Formats: sequence, C-alpha cells, structure tokens
Amino acid sequence: MENQTFNYWLLIPIALVLLALRDILQRRHTIQHNFPVVGHIRYLLEKIGPELRQYIVANNREELPFNRGERAWIYASSKKENNLQGFGSDQDFSSVGYIFIKHAMLGYKLPAAHPNLKDPSAVPCAKTIGEYHQRKRPYKPFSIVNISGMSYGSLSAKAIESLNVGAKKFGCYHNTGEGSLSPYHQLGADVVLNIGTAYFGVRDDEGNFSIDKLVKMSQENPCLRAIELKLSQGAKPGKGGVLPASKITPEIAAIRHIPQGKDVISPAFHSAFSTIPEMVEFIELMAEKTGLPVGIKSAVGKTEMWEELAKYMVKTGKGPDFITIDGGEGGTGAAPHAFADHVSLPFNFAFSKVYKIFQRYDLADKIVFIGSGKLGFPDKALMAFAMGCDLINVAREAMMSIGCIQAQVCHTNRCPTGIATSSQWLQAGVDPTLKSERFYNYVKTLNKEILEIAHACGYEHPAQMTMKDVDMAMGDNNKTQSLSNTFGYDKTPVPFKGVNALLQSPYLGGGKAVS
Repeated sequence: MENQTFNYWLLIPIALVLLALRDILQRRHTIQHNFPVVGHIRYLLEKIGPELRQYIVANNREELPFNRGERAWIYASSKKENNLQGFGSDQDFSSVGYIFIKHAMLGYKLPAAHPNLKDPSAVPCAKTIGEYHQRKRPYKPFSIVNISGMSYGSLSAKAIESLNVGAKKFGCYHNTGEGSLSPYHQLGADVVLNIGTAYFGVRDDEGNFSIDKLVKMSQENPCLRAIELKLSQGAKPGKGGVLPASKITPEIAAIRHIPQGKDVISPAFHSAFSTIPEMVEFIELMAEKTGLPVGIKSAVGKTEMWEELAKYMVKTGKGPDFITIDGGEGGTGAAPHAFADHVSLPFNFAFSKVYKIFQRYDLADKIVFIGSGKLGFPDKALMAFAMGCDLINVAREAMMSIGCIQAQVCHTNRCPTGIATSSQWLQAGVDPTLKSERFYNYVKTLNKEILEIAHACGYEHPAQMTMKDVDMAMGDNNKTQSLSNTFGYDKTPVPFKGVNALLQSPYLGGGKAVS
C-alpha cells in the first residue's frame, strides 16, 4: 500500500467552514452572523483604523490630537535628524485660529560674551517660584519647558526613567503626576510633586492626607523643588477615578501607600478642604512645613471661584506660588468622551480668563503661570508666553519624543511602544539609555527654537513677548487681529534683567545654580 502524504492545504477550507458555522450559530455579533467569515474583516479594519488613517489616509495637517507634521517634527528633533521644511509651508494660513508671530525688522543680536552664544538652549524662567510669598526654598527652573504630570503606573517604569534621566541631562524639572514619587523619578532631575485627591504617597491608612508623610518625603528627597496641588486636569475635570486591584503591584502599593487586593478610589474632589479659604490654608500648611513653593493645577470652567481666590490672596497675602492652567484639549489621562470633548475650556480661552482675573487684582507679576495643553511646539509656546505664561509643561509631546506613536490605547494597558503600559513584555523594547537621550534632544531643540523666534521678534527672552507680537486669523475675509484684541487684555510686563542675571540666581534649578 502506497504511503499517502496528507495535504495540509485542506486545513484552510476546513477552518473556514468551521468559522462560518461558528459565525452563523452565534448571536452576539450581527455582522458576523449575517456575513459569516467576511464579517471579521469589518472588525479588523475597525481595530486598525487609527493606524490606517495615521499612515495612509490623513494628510500631514488634519489628524488629531497631533497631526503627522507635528509628530514628524518631534521625532526628527528627538533623533537629531533634519527637522527643517522645504518648498514652503503646507499650512492653511486662513484657517480660524492660525497663529502669526510678528518678527522685528532688526531682531535681537546677541552681544559679545552672552551666555546663549555658548549654550543656545539655556532659557531659565524669568520669575522665581515662591519668591513673592518668601518661601524657605524658592525655585527658579532652569528650563522654560518641563515635563508635565504623568504618574508611574500610568506610564511604565522605563518611560519614567527615560524622561527623568533626560530631564537631568538638560536641567528641566519632572512632575510626578498624582501617583506620587517613585524610584524612577529620583534619578537626578528636579522634581515637582503632584498631589491629587487620593493623596497617593502622603496618605494615612484611611486615605486622608498626612502632613507628616509629606514632610518626611520632602526631607528625604532634596530633588523635590515644589509641590503642585491638583484640583483637576484637562482630560477629565471634576471626574474621579478607580485604580483596579489587578493593576496594584507590591511596588505601586508601597509607592502610593495603598493596600493590595482591592480597588482604590480617587475621589472627584479633595477631602482636606472644600472652600477657597480652606484650600489656601492647606497650601500654606504644606509650604510652611516643607519650605517648598506650592501651587495649584486646574482645568478651567466657571470663573467665580478664581475671582474669589484672587480676592482672598489680596486680602490675606497668602495663596499659591504658581498656577498651572491645563487646557481642555485632554492629555494622558483616560476619560469618558463627554468629559474629554466637552468639559472645561481649551487652553487659549482658559488661560486668558484666569490671567485677566489675577491681573485685575495686581497679582499677575507675583505668580508664576504655567501653561499645559499641546504647547510643546515653538509657535504654540511663543503664543503662550505672549499671553502671560512663564513656563510650559509638556506631556504627550514628551511621550512622543521617547517613541509614542499616538496609538491612543493608553487606557488599555496595551501600548505598543511600552510607554503607557505595565506589561513587562511591551516595556522590554524601551531602552532608557537611548530614550533619555531622545527626550534630551527634543527639549533642547524646543528651548533653542523658542529662543531663536524670540530673538527674531527683538527680545532676549520669550517672557518679553507681548500680546501685540502675535496675530490670530479670524476666518473672516482673511482678517487677522492681535492676541490683545482677540482676548481683551495686554499682558503684565515681566521684570527681566537679562539671561545672564537669571543664570546667576542662587535659586536656579537643574543643578545649574552658581555656588
């Protein structure tokens, strides 16, 4: 009897028949039932739809939240590749909200021995955080661009490590996010401790705020330079969160001071205070006990309480040392669609409303204003400085500099680049030595280009930009008007004695202070 060789190709039609039977018999997916086998193609295309649009369908300027042109600039800058553009702009100059930065006929020429001749990316903050309220440890950030709050747990250990090491090399600060201070935040960079409604890392066994734990943390970690009290964030203002028990590893439990084996709730609002006077006293308690400057971070909706805060600060001489305004454009935090799309104002409107309030009470030059919300590009950063920002925080842009591809699956724990996941397998592709260098290159390039445009406008420092230096397209017969006319105010001038004076400050951060 001859040997018969089994034809493995027969397995394919057998598998298709079995799949068709399965599709017909199931009742969960109508498309698969009505169109057996081929119905699966629909779900496949839906799953890879973002990637198809990102690489094939969308043009360079239409994709959101960050278009291909923006991502390409970040990738090229972080890799020290050519980030220039040839053959003119592909932007629509007449689109509503388009920004025009008005350069001077004769720009600012660096004099001999100017520090920017040696380091063209050295741009310290023009103000000193905590100086007005005379905190024990004032802080002048070395970089005008810094890392926004992203927690360990939301981002992988290797991603946090990459950002922190890169921040140390350049001299910018690293905000911890509300997940508290992890070992991966303690690799040399200046750190701003973010405290959210769950008080992770500084809470007792019942979840209440513990000033003793905060004091202990500040004493044991000299890298801590400021405290940011998070009231809300642009992705989901007024919305709490749940950390599922499945995500709480022994390490995260130890860092956040939470139990293992059960879900942990982040309330929508703080339990330590519920009124403006109580919040200010809470800020003063933390500042007094730690010696650190303390600020607040918030998205913006109604403005009545901002008005109350400004009045109370004038009345008492107390209050936050800095205010971080987070635009409603969303961020790294996962949120319900309605919150992400409709709750809170986008950065331009949010910042202008709050800044005008503090300007009316003669506080604008006494507070350090920080902007956040897709500002990690030279043009958008210059617009923010012209409006009154003193610093820029970047989050998603920082993630992209270390490899994020905007897959938009941060909330699923399946980030393909290993940045926003706890999966050890996916993290294995992140090399902190390489990625830290890429963040360093990005933030260095961003600071350098911001400074170059400021020089083109006739200024030594971006803090000198005014509302009249930037025009915005109105979409009305190609009409443009200045930010001053658009938002109805002129920025309060920032006291400034030159970049060299800033670099000589004893409060300068980033390991750059002159001893």
